[in-house]
Amino acid sequence: MRILLHRGDGVTQPWIAGFAKALPQAQVVVWREGADTAPCDYAVLFAPPAAMVPELQSVKAIFLTGAGADAILKVADQLPPVPIVRLGDAGMASQMAEYAVYAVLRYFRRFDEYEAQARARVWKQLPQYEREDFTVGVLGTGVLGKRVLDALAPFGFPLRGWSRTPKHIDGVQCFAGADQLADFLRGTRVLVCMLPLTPDTASLLNLERLSLLAPGAYVVNVARGGHVVDEDLLAQVQSGHIAGAMLDVFGTEPLPASHPFWHDARIAITPHAAALTLPGPSAVQIAHKIQALERGDTIDDVVDVQRGY
Repeated sequence: MRILLHRGDGVTQPWIAGFAKALPQAQVVVWREGADTAPCDYAVLFAPPAAMVPELQSVKAIFLTGAGADAILKVADQLPPVPIVRLGDAGMASQMAEYAVYAVLRYFRRFDEYEAQARARVWKQLPQYEREDFTVGVLGTGVLGKRVLDALAPFGFPLRGWSRTPKHIDGVQCFAGADQLADFLRGTRVLVCMLPLTPDTASLLNLERLSLLAPGAYVVNVARGGHVVDEDLLAQVQSGHIAGAMLDVFGTEPLPASHPFWHDARIAITPHAAALTLPGPSAVQIAHKIQALERGDTIDDVVDVQRGY
């Protein structure tokens, strides 16, 4: 069995080691442009370079090294008709929950303001926000979004969730579909975006929808930068309707030094680090799915190309 591996960051050794333990019968071939890789049985990648796409024609399945499928779907019409399998939870859900809980508590306890005061050597206690008025809404209630809601539950905030199709989650006010999106946004004090990026969700958080959030709202984006219209978010922050944001993902990454997000202290920036892919657990998960396919079994996390996730 041959596995064709590509990593945009060039860090392949942890993946090779992971597959050596989890699938010792497999030969891992690192893709390099111009190198002779010969036909492989499976491919493991995230965003294939254009020169790699023709070499995927012989594979039986393509496994992604991330939870999102938007990058691979840009070339979906050039791929063979084989399963595209995104990475399920391989240590990412806990990381995402940690990030979201930190962002919510940082704003709720006004630690962002205390940090600014400390830099200015100001000693001043600020009034506490009322917990019952501090509604937290999670956009996207899949595996990762549900994990975030579970992590927030012990803190007693009113919780909301929005998804494409109806869901029931204990202790969470659930909304579904385009018709209920505005109702979900109205009154939400902290918005956590966990959506997959699809044509339907691109630029979802524009001026019109951001204006529906509660006055003084806070935006947390750990999904994809393409969900947010940057200039609209900036306008809402500068107007004071939105108090600030904590952003981990951006339309262009790395975020250009000239981008105005860098220059507004109310916007906290992290470098796409909310949930890092862990090569060891991820290789184990992919190996188990390859073994299942070899047996003729069905597997989870197959991307629906039409839906985009």
